[in-house]
Amino acid sequence: MRAPTEAHRWLRAMYSTNRGTVGGFFLAGRSMVWWPIGASLFASNIGSGHFVGIAGTAAAGGIAIGGYEWNALIFVVILGWLFVPIYIKAGVVTMPEYLRKRFGGKRIQVYLSVLSLILYIFTKISADIFSGAVFIQLAIGLNLYLAIIILLAITALYTITGGLAAVIYTDTLQTFIMVVGSFILMGFAFSEVGGYDAFMEKYMKAIPSNVTYGNTTIDESCYLPRKDAFHIFRDPVSGDMPWPGLIFGLSILAMWYWCTDQVIVQRCLSGKNMSHVKAGCIMCGYLKLLPMFIIVMPGMISRILYTDVVACVVPEVCQKYCGTAVGCTNIAYPKMVVELMPNGLRGLMLSVMLASLMSSLTSIFNSASTLFTMDIYTKFRTRPSEKELMLAGRAFMLVLIGISIAWVPVVQSAQSGQLFDYIQSVTSYLGPPIAAVFLLAVFCKRVNEQGAFWGLMFGLLAGLSRMIAEFAYGTGNCVNPSNCPFIICGIHYLYFAIILFGVTAIVILAVSFMTKPIPDVHLYRLCWSLRNSKEERIDLDADEEQDKADEKDEESVNEESEEEPGCFKKVYNWFCGLDQQKAPKLSKEEEEALKKKLTDTTEVPLWRNVVNVNGIILLTVAVFCHAFFA
Repeated sequence: MRAPTEAHRWLRAMYSTNRGTVGGFFLAGRSMVWWPIGASLFASNIGSGHFVGIAGTAAAGGIAIGGYEWNALIFVVILGWLFVPIYIKAGVVTMPEYLRKRFGGKRIQVYLSVLSLILYIFTKISADIFSGAVFIQLAIGLNLYLAIIILLAITALYTITGGLAAVIYTDTLQTFIMVVGSFILMGFAFSEVGGYDAFMEKYMKAIPSNVTYGNTTIDESCYLPRKDAFHIFRDPVSGDMPWPGLIFGLSILAMWYWCTDQVIVQRCLSGKNMSHVKAGCIMCGYLKLLPMFIIVMPGMISRILYTDVVACVVPEVCQKYCGTAVGCTNIAYPKMVVELMPNGLRGLMLSVMLASLMSSLTSIFNSASTLFTMDIYTKFRTRPSEKELMLAGRAFMLVLIGISIAWVPVVQSAQSGQLFDYIQSVTSYLGPPIAAVFLLAVFCKRVNEQGAFWGLMFGLLAGLSRMIAEFAYGTGNCVNPSNCPFIICGIHYLYFAIILFGVTAIVILAVSFMTKPIPDVHLYRLCWSLRNSKEERIDLDADEEQDKADEKDEESVNEESEEEPGCFKKVYNWFCGLDQQKAPKLSKEEEEALKKKLTDTTEVPLWRNVVNVNGIILLTVAVFCHAFFA
């Protein structure tokens, strides 16, 4: 049944929102209601990387990894209530564009776009592709690279042709399938292991039988389940997820991811009005309660059921089971899908995994091409037409896919046994400076361009030096520890994130206070203290905007004189979203009205109160969950 509905939604998206305009392709025309926003936020976040990575880390170390998911409950509220209203009032499409309006100049915008694209390739795209391929390999025995190419071909096709509305509708559908399938698997897993109490008891006894090779007996700490496996908060010094790191370090990463990341914010900016955006955030928050039960615990059960495979420690044994000498925890979830699910359901579950892989990838491809066309391409081509921008975005997607495939072998070997740790550590080295800049840009109007730029540069150098050192020395594992010096690799990556964030913020503030402040006339509705001002803002990039407006006028004159295209050309244009009926030429008043609609954050008092109460309930639930499992 899946294909027709998917095709139907995709066609609906191709027909209904005007994909031929940049606003239509990239922001779904600001017409989305709350439930697709909530489902799409969740689906963009939970990819097959989560199923492989989180379940794997849980199999190795217990439930602490679930704290990563629950941290988001707090940050979706911060996103909907504090950050999105500012972004909407600023009238921006991408996050670097916000920084350009806030600080002026081009260098921060270009820097951030390039860094975001690097992060997409190293963490999101390659890790998702790798984990999807792990599934296909286990299930069908296809060659890794053949599987990857088939997957990407399908994904790219519907992103390149459909735009954001297609992405949001397919996300909604796939989230539904994903959650239902995972619940079914959770049921099978718990019934197999004999209920929750039996699960807690058996997990502590899940010890592999083979713990020696040659004359070496492996140290017990490498294969015994952790004594604190059922606690989220762990020892600040010896814990694998120290509690100060989980509370503060993770919050910095969560702020970078949930409040400043293009993939996530783009979903919120497409909301019909502020109440719909907040309701979407709340829905996403409730959905984020689920991974602890549908991914983390099944990952731990996988260790109980397939102890010798999932918890293997002897390098030769691991190499035999999953092709990686470092450890086989990554196959915890896929192994269970293939072994536990009955035939029909197994097919459904695999299609869910691939659907989740595709939904993450389409979200990222769409957002990456937005970043590239809006922030980088327009620096080289000063006068691109709307049509040229659309083509550039689509061509860039193909380049992105090529680079990502090339990086897969690195992820395959660099994933030091645990994919999710690889993703989180890279994020800890590159994300905190961005979080610091956005936080200060929104809440401290004294911060200026020089401060933000030098803060970012300092943060980048510090983060890269740690990341390169770690990759050069290798992260090692329990059996063969890395010989990286303690001063470089000894600090837990969540602690490193806290230090990096703090130092970057100090640099930003110090440089800002030593240089001239930005006059208020440039900051109306761009930072928190001036969010409600009614005065006219003079954008720091106003000259550029004026040039663009003049070009648009010239362009429309040129377009009127073009002749009618032939049949073949019409079909090609429609398929790529280029043929849309020319958007009618708007008068000055209509343009002002449209701009007002796109930057409007007013809410109906009744619905505002409803979402506010729900937000408070969500925060209470978050605190309760942390306390219960602490």
